[in-house]
Amino acid sequence: MRIDLHAHSNVSDGTETPADVMASAARAGLDVVALTDHDSTAGWAEASAAAATYGVALVPGMEVSCRTEEGISVHLLSYLHDPTHPGLLEEITKAKDSRQTRAERMVTILAEDYPLTWDDVIHHVAPGATLGRPHIADALVAAGVVEDRSEAFASILTSRSRYFIPHYAPDPATAVELVRAAGGVPVFAHPVASARGRIVGERTYREMIDAGLAGLEIDHRDNPEEGRDFLRRLAAKHDLLVTGSSDYHGTGKPNLLGENLTAPGMLARIEELGTGAMVVRP
Repeated sequence: MRIDLHAHSNVSDGTETPADVMASAARAGLDVVALTDHDSTAGWAEASAAAATYGVALVPGMEVSCRTEEGISVHLLSYLHDPTHPGLLEEITKAKDSRQTRAERMVTILAEDYPLTWDDVIHHVAPGATLGRPHIADALVAAGVVEDRSEAFASILTSRSRYFIPHYAPDPATAVELVRAAGGVPVFAHPVASARGRIVGERTYREMIDAGLAGLEIDHRDNPEEGRDFLRRLAAKHDLLVTGSSDYHGTGKPNLLGENLTAPGMLARIEELGTGAMVVRP
């Protein structure tokens, strides 16, 4: 069974609709895919309806944006949570609103040096989608400033850039608690992806585990091999789930569906733990 537990649609920063993600999963030979848009579950219904059409099971999920008190970005995958849970919904709504304000401020600064307007950015955002830096990157590509999103994030939109402005995000341990309260299964996404920026230390892992962290996304292209070894030892020590995923974004990233996979036994454990939603099978 081929299982990929991390994919994005245009409900956040992917380039395909939720239904098209399911179609792409079928073409990639997947049996199961998780839709994990940033701070949003708005794509669940469309993807669920497409599961039967394309013969691919759907794990409803979300990627929660978090930040430590040191300012380090952490992404938390949530599987099978209740999308109407008040506490979790309040936090992701707060984060989405902050992303919008942050993006507007960044575009104002960028416009001082590049041919970019707010309308240019909005053109690349699907209605109701979680707005983020990838949409600004798409506008910069369209303006001929950079070749693709990767170039934009490596230069103009990096967190080290003068144009970068952070947005509100909950503490990782708090997010873990909220996901658990919503009946979800919290898994730390690409924890040692050092090329993306600073990564957390031992204290954050300890706090997240104490709060109820269920697993670690280990097999991910952005996790270096030495980091994966550390994560496997940590998972074994604390009996954490181990997952592998593509972090698919359509044409928004080079990541390919199925390039990393999750073992069927791990999906079974996720289903045992998750009480807020169910896997949608064709």
